[in-house]
Amino acid sequence: MHCHGRHRIPNVNSPVPKHGDVFSDIAYLNWITGRPAKAEFDLGSSDLRRAPPENSAVIPQALTATRTPETTVEVQLAAIYGVEPENVLVTAGATHANLLAAATALSQAEDRATTADDSATADDESEATETNRVLVEKPGYEPLLATPEGMGATIDRFRRPDEEEYSLDPERVSGATVENSALVTVTNRHNPSGRRTSRETFATVARYVGEESAKLLVDEVYAPFDTESGDGPFGGPSAVGLPNTVVTSSLTKFLGFGDLRIGWLIADAEFVARARSIDHHFVPVAEPSRRLARRALADADRLADESRERIRANHEALATFVASREDLSGRVEPGCPYAFLRHESADGDDVVDAAWENGVLVVPGRFFDDSDSFRISACQDLATVRTGLDRFADVLDSLTA
Repeated sequence: MHCHGRHRIPNVNSPVPKHGDVFSDIAYLNWITGRPAKAEFDLGSSDLRRAPPENSAVIPQALTATRTPETTVEVQLAAIYGVEPENVLVTAGATHANLLAAATALSQAEDRATTADDSATADDESEATETNRVLVEKPGYEPLLATPEGMGATIDRFRRPDEEEYSLDPERVSGATVENSALVTVTNRHNPSGRRTSRETFATVARYVGEESAKLLVDEVYAPFDTESGDGPFGGPSAVGLPNTVVTSSLTKFLGFGDLRIGWLIADAEFVARARSIDHHFVPVAEPSRRLARRALADADRLADESRERIRANHEALATFVASREDLSGRVEPGCPYAFLRHESADGDDVVDAAWENGVLVVPGRFFDDSDSFRISACQDLATVRTGLDRFADVLDSLTA
């Protein structure tokens, strides 16, 4: 049963940020930077990377035959998602979009707190000015915690347990959301497990979140990862259009244009307008990136078909590999090319270190709240993935021996 009011106690796993902790290092990004380029076999990066521009050109090879349409990125994205252009804010990647989502939600919550302060009596004023909180799934992607924490928010957590195959339980979200929760953050597909959540479940979560005047942030960079075509190139399920909900995504993961640094935020017009105002504090999106994004979005259906073809082959390779290993536990979700796994006799860091010594990159689970696990991504070209999995099999054999 969904309960109301301040008396619910959140599942708090992070302390209130102390002076000097503002925008502290994000351990995962520090760790991963430079490693994909150095790895002989990159089974850590989770983007469907495409061939870079040839020689000194700036246009990615996949876009050289595509004309730049006479429109805007906002109009293109609005048409794809079935919203109005005023519901779309173009950003310098999904990380930028998530930062703006957190900043905007916290800013709106601060406005509400100020209004409460103005009308509060001396007896309840301290309660009205309580620190705003952000609730984040666990296990989860570290920057989704670190960014709002760096803005002064207190981070609360709710579990997506491995024993429940990392499913999103609306009741867990409801039980951890309190009156001064400004934002609830989830990913779809879940990062790191790849578990997919239905729009119906998100609708329930959004309703619970709205009852506490909070916003639901759904990072959908992995939502299109599937072997079947969805509704449009960024097919679903998507949480776009649900009440109290902010959706972010980018051209990086599914379409593989990370170098463009193009992402977006989709929400109600008031939220987008506030986010746009806050965005004036940051570096604007480069116009050349916007132009190339217009090309990519104009040809998004073809590009999406190519991405799904790679996912289909790579998912099969990864699923077959995991099924063949008695020393591994974990689930490769249907249609997903990455997974969160455990080894029977080595923790996540031991697996990652042994793999790195043999030229293979996989990601430690400690960056996703689980030091016993590691994330493996079969997202590069199929030949590289297959050969990399063969090398990784030798690594696992050495750990089991």
